[in-house]
Amino acid sequence: MSEQWNNAPVKTIGIDCRFASGTSGLGRYTRSMVYGLLRRNDSIHYTLFVRSAQEEWLKHIPEQAHYTLHIADISHYSLSEQIRFPVIIGQSGIELFFSPHFNVPLLCPVPFIATVHDLILHRFPTRSVLKQWAYRTQMFFTVRKARSLCAVSSFTALEIGGRYGPQAIAKCCVTGEGVEASFAPVPADLVTSILKKYGLRQPFFLYVGTEKKHKNVSLLIQSFLDLHDDRRQLVLVTPHTKQQYPLEHTVIRLSDIQEEDLPALYCAAECFVSASLYEGYGLPIAEALSCGCPVIAGQHTGIPEASRGAAMLIEPTVAAFTDALRHPPKRPVAYSRPDWSEASARTAHVLLQALA
Repeated sequence: MSEQWNNAPVKTIGIDCRFASGTSGLGRYTRSMVYGLLRRNDSIHYTLFVRSAQEEWLKHIPEQAHYTLHIADISHYSLSEQIRFPVIIGQSGIELFFSPHFNVPLLCPVPFIATVHDLILHRFPTRSVLKQWAYRTQMFFTVRKARSLCAVSSFTALEIGGRYGPQAIAKCCVTGEGVEASFAPVPADLVTSILKKYGLRQPFFLYVGTEKKHKNVSLLIQSFLDLHDDRRQLVLVTPHTKQQYPLEHTVIRLSDIQEEDLPALYCAAECFVSASLYEGYGLPIAEALSCGCPVIAGQHTGIPEASRGAAMLIEPTVAAFTDALRHPPKRPVAYSRPDWSEASARTAHVLLQALA
C-alpha cells in the first residue's frame, strides 16, 4: 500500500467489530475504542470486520478516518467463527488482528492482540461443563498465543498473571477504559423530561448493569428493602433477563432504556449503587461519577480503579449496604473522567509495538 501518514509506512490492522452494534458494555467498549483509534493520525490503515455495512454506529466514525469495511456476518462462539472467520481474516490482507475481547479464532492466520476485560468465568463458572471447557480452552489459547494483551485494569492484569504465570503478565499492558463526553451533568429540564418519560419519581437509587450472579443484585434489593423507606425507589436498569426477583412497589425494573437517556438518569439519582462481587473495571461506576452522581459500591476487584477515590466503597454485605443507603454520600467534589483518547492512545502503542 503506497498511502502514507506521518512519512511512515502504512500498517494494516484488522479489528473485530462484530460486537460493536450491541448495547452491552462490550459493545460500547468496541465502538468507543474504534472511534478513538480512528481519530488518531497513526500510520495505520484499519480493516473493520463487521456483520453489516448498515450498522448505525458506523455513521459516527470520524471523517477522514482511514479504514475499510470487511463483512464477517458470523456469530460469536460458533463453529463458523472457528472455521470461516480465519479464512476471511486471511483474505483481508491485514498484518495484525485486534480483538476487543478474548475470543480469537483458534486458527487465526495472522499475529493478534486481544483485550481481556476480566476472568469472570474462572471465578463464577457456568453450569454447563461444555461451555466452561470452551471458555477455558479459548482463554488459554488467547493468553498463550497473543503477541500482547490489553488489560482494562491493573486488577485484570494481576488476575491474568496469577492464573497463567509470569510469561502471561509480561504480555499485559494496562490500557484502561474511558467514559464518553456525553456522560456529564445535564440541564435540569432534560432531567425532568427523562423522569417523566420513564415514570420515575425522586429520590431514587440507581443500578445499571446485568443481573448475572456475580452482580449480586438480590443483595442490593434486600439491602434497599431493609430500609423500610417508602419515600425512596430503587431503579434497576437492566437488559431483559430470566431472573425474576420478587419486586416490591418501590423497586422498579427498566429494561428498554435508550443509551442517550442514561446521563440524565445518573444526574437524577440520589446515588448509584452496585453490590457486584467482581468487576474487571466497572464502567457504570465511572459513568455515574462523571455525571456527578455519588456512588456506593463494593471495595474489591477492579472497582477502586474505576472510582478513583471518589466513591464510597464498602464490603458487599446486606448490613453494610443498608447502612450506606440510609446515609448515602454527598455528590463527589471532583472526579477525573477517564478519557477514551488516553485509552486508545495506549492501545495504539501496543498495536504498533506488536508490528515493530
